[in-house]
Amino acid sequence: MTEMTDTQALKRQLTDAGVKYAMASYVDIHGVSKGKFVPVAHLGQMMEGSELYTGAALDGVPQDISDDEVAAMPDAANHAICPWNRQLAWFPGDLYLNGQPFEACSRNILRRQLEVAQGMGYQFNLGIETEFFVFRETEDGGFAPFSDRDTLGKPCYDPRSLMDNLPIMDELVDAMNELGWDVYSFDHEDANGQFETDFKYADALTMADRLVFFRMMANEIARKHGAFASFMPKPFSDRTGSGAHYNMSLADARTGENLFKPNGDDTHNCGISRIAYQFIAGVLKHGAAISAVIAPTVNSYKRLVRQGSMSGSTWAPVFLCYGSNNRTNMIRIPGVGERIECRAADIACNPYLGSALILAAGLEGIREGLDAGAPHHENMYNYSDADIAEQGIEYLPRNLGEAIEAFEADPLARAVFGDDMFRAFVDFKKDEWESYHNHVSEWEIQRYLKMF
Repeated sequence: MTEMTDTQALKRQLTDAGVKYAMASYVDIHGVSKGKFVPVAHLGQMMEGSELYTGAALDGVPQDISDDEVAAMPDAANHAICPWNRQLAWFPGDLYLNGQPFEACSRNILRRQLEVAQGMGYQFNLGIETEFFVFRETEDGGFAPFSDRDTLGKPCYDPRSLMDNLPIMDELVDAMNELGWDVYSFDHEDANGQFETDFKYADALTMADRLVFFRMMANEIARKHGAFASFMPKPFSDRTGSGAHYNMSLADARTGENLFKPNGDDTHNCGISRIAYQFIAGVLKHGAAISAVIAPTVNSYKRLVRQGSMSGSTWAPVFLCYGSNNRTNMIRIPGVGERIECRAADIACNPYLGSALILAAGLEGIREGLDAGAPHHENMYNYSDADIAEQGIEYLPRNLGEAIEAFEADPLARAVFGDDMFRAFVDFKKDEWESYHNHVSEWEIQRYLKMF
C-alpha cells in the first residue's frame, strides 16, 4: 500500500472539511494579502509553486514588467480555513524567483532575521494587539460608527456600544478561536467605533501571518452585517488612533525559556533581564528608521501626537525612550514584566517588515551590549520641548517625510530589507509623501480661500 504524502493528506483534510478552493497568498508592500484561488484538486501543484505573479502589477514589489514572474510557495503549517466562507482555505506564502527565495518578499525578509536570531540561540515571540474601527457607510457618502448609540465623549470600555456591535464582534472572536488564536478579551476602545481584540502570542512569523489574515477576516465578517472594518490609523482628528502594539520577548531556541525574564540581572527593577534592556537599547538606537515601517502612512503621524483626543489623551508615544508601565514611552515594560511593548506601531503596518527591522535592531543591541539608560516612569507628555532637549531625549519622527529620511539614512534598514526592497520602500514612501503635499485639503480651503 502506497504511503500518503503530506500534500495528499492535506488535500484529503481540506476536501473532507468542504474546502473547494485554496488561496496561494503573499503580501504587497502594505502587508495586504494578494493571491489566486486554486481548486483543491490542483493543491499538489500549488504547493510546489505553480501560481505565478507579475510583481510589477503590485505596490512596492520591485520588478519591471519584463522580469520573470515570482511564484508563491505556500506555507502549509500556517494555513487557515476561512471561517466566514469554509469553501476557501488561505495559505500564507513566500515568493520565489527562478527557484530561489525572492529577496524582496516581505515574508522572506522576516525569515532572514529569524534565522539570524536562531543562530544566536533565540526564538522571537510576538503578540500584536489589534485595534480597528467598525463603520457603516452613510447616505451622504461618508461613514459613521456602526452603532448610532456610539456617541460618548469618552467611549472607552463602553458596554452598550460593544453590545450593539456584538453580532460582528462575536462572529469575529468565534472565528479567531476556531483558528486556535485563544482570544482572552475584547473591548470598545477610546474612539467611537473603535475596538480591540487581544489574543495569545506566537512566534513572530505566525503572528505576522495572523495579523495579515485578521485584517482580511474582520472586513469580510463586518461586510456580512452591513458594515466595514477600517485599519486607517486615525480616521478622526479629535479621537484616538488604532495601534498594533508589538509585545515582544526572546526565548531560548532550544528550551523555550523566556530570556526576558529577569534572573538577578534586572538593573533598573522593571521586571526584565539584562538582554531585554540591551534589546530595548538597540530598538531605540534605530527607532526613527523603525518608525517608517511600523507607522508607514501619512495618517500614522496624526496618531503619534501628545494631544488631539476629546477623552484627554492620545495614548500614543512621541519620544524615543522607554519606561515601566508607562504608556507615553515608545517602549513600555508592562507591570508583569518579562516582555516589552512597542507602542509606536499602528494597525496599518506590514507586520513582516516591522517585526524584521525591530528584531534586527534588538539583536544588534544584544551583540553590542548597548545601554538603554534609565527608564522613565513619569508622564512624558508633561515635559516641554526644553525639558526634553535638556534630558537628551529625541522625538519620534513627526511625519512620514522625517521617518523615511531616517529610514534611508540608517544602514541597518538596507541590510535588513535588501537593496531592492529598500529602494522600493524608500521610493514608494517618498512618492506617497510628495503626493500628500500636492493635495489641496478641505482644511486649506476653509482656512485660506477667503482669508485675504
